Order: sequence, then C-alpha cells, then structure tokens
Amino acid sequence: MQWVTRDFVHLDRVASPWLIKRFIDPDAVFVFVPWGQEARRPADAIPFALPGAEIGPHDADGSTFAKLLVKYQLDDPGLHALARIIQAGIDYVLENEHPKTAELQTALGLLAISEGTMLLEDEDAAIIARSLPVYDALYAYLTAHELARSKGEPLPAHDGLGPTRPTRYLRALLTEAGKRG
Repeated sequence: MQWVTRDFVHLDRVASPWLIKRFIDPDAVFVFVPWGQEARRPADAIPFALPGAEIGPHDADGSTFAKLLVKYQLDDPGLHALARIIQAGIDYVLENEHPKTAELQTALGLLAISEGTMLLEDEDAAIIARSLPVYDALYAYLTAHELARSKGEPLPAHDGLGPTRPTRYLRALLTEAGKRG
C-alpha cells in the first residue's frame, strides 16, 4: 500500500514510517508531497502526519507515532516507550524543554541522528531507509529493558567485562519473547 506524508521527514515522520513498515504494513511504499502542496497527494495513498488526515501530524493529542499505536491497537511496551521518547523530542523542539528525564535525553540523541541523516541524504525515502536500522536497534533496546523490568529482575553486573553479561541476558529475554530474529 502507498502511504503519503510531507517531505523533509524528521523524527516523528521518520519513526512513523518505521512503525508502519515493521508493525502495520511491511510492503508500505512512501510518497512525499511538498509542504503547502498536500492536495497533490495520490488519492489511493493513506495519508499520515498531514493536516486533516485521520492520522494527523503531532499536536495536543500526541505524536503521529502515538496516533498510529492507537489506531492499529499496538499495545507493545517497547513501542510505547519509543512513543514517549518521540514525544519528548517533539516537546524539546517545539517548547525548548531541556533534558530532565532519560526519555528526553534519548530523544535529544535521536534528534541529532535524525538531523544528521537529513544532512547526509537529500531524498526522504533515503532518509527513512538509512534510519530504519536505528529504530530497529532502539526498539530492541527498549523492548529488552521493558521485559527485564516486567520480570522485576536487575540486569547482570558487568563485572569488568563490558556489555557482555547484560547483553547476553537482554538477548535471551528478547529471544524468549519472540522479539529477536
């Protein structure tokens, strides 16, 4: 299916195509229309993050990413943790809110990656393609930590071995939950 949004994708409109490709429509193809020319969108494409669309742009009701979670009933703790990070990034950009939470600190890193990707690529499809592995990795990280938190178990100590023991533990949790390929 075709999906359409405005060009110059950034943060919420990069995370949303990732969510669509990974959890809603694996065969999704994205079309980008210039800002102010939203009426030029293909009639058969599903609009998202466009004014007046059912899945509208981020606003007081939340991010486009969060709206997709609700519409498609995606009740995954890792996805909801990612939605909080995206919202924190939006709040930072729109309200100049400075880091006070781990979610906002992560959002600032994600913003830097998002903006850096925009500097490396001119085409929106290329920005999304380059960003998919970043969101895959962040989702795996968040999901694994949510699984550990739900078990009430602390992560194993590093014991001077770097990330080996915690990484093995978190990988096992993801594998056990069927969330690791």
